[in-house]
Amino acid sequence: MPVSALILAGGLATRMGGVDKGLVPFQSKPMIQHVIARLRPQVDEIIINANRELAYYNSLGYRVLQDEITDFAGPLAGMQLGLKHATHDLVLFAPCDSPLLPADLVQKLQAGLLQANADIAVATCGTNKHPVFCLCKKTLLPSLDSYLALGHKKVQAWQKNQHYIEVDFGVDNDAFENLNSPDDITKLESKLAQRGNESTDTL
Repeated sequence: MPVSALILAGGLATRMGGVDKGLVPFQSKPMIQHVIARLRPQVDEIIINANRELAYYNSLGYRVLQDEITDFAGPLAGMQLGLKHATHDLVLFAPCDSPLLPADLVQKLQAGLLQANADIAVATCGTNKHPVFCLCKKTLLPSLDSYLALGHKKVQAWQKNQHYIEVDFGVDNDAFENLNSPDDITKLESKLAQRGNESTDTL
């Protein structure tokens, strides 16, 4: 089945000093470019949810949608946009600040969703849940509209009230690490550089 993807880049990024996270460099390239590069082979459509730096996001060549709910309502506002405006009946959501997301993210989530005949498949790593990495059916839009209209914003609370399945990607997995601060970026870049050195040393 074809899949649309919406990249969540609409937050305030307070721990990043207010700088739009999608534009923050990771390994000398804006984080959202890493996310797009990893998603492009996996999906049939990419949409970006952004509320700032719109000129830059539009320059990437994908549809850019702003929250329809005011005051930065969080990830669910972006999910609402995806369920409303995506071309395809399955919509993947992923944040802009996880540049190492798995190359098999869509494959695994879709397999779990279809096998369980569920409406939402959420990525997990052992006991760690990653609710903004999820695959949803567009038919959930009325449920999400109602939830948001009541002023609720918690992603997991809404998800768990649906026909919901978790898909485990393994306990030790950096792929879902959110880079919320400059320190997070420095640590992950150092870790990857160390791994590269270790690989070279074994040659």
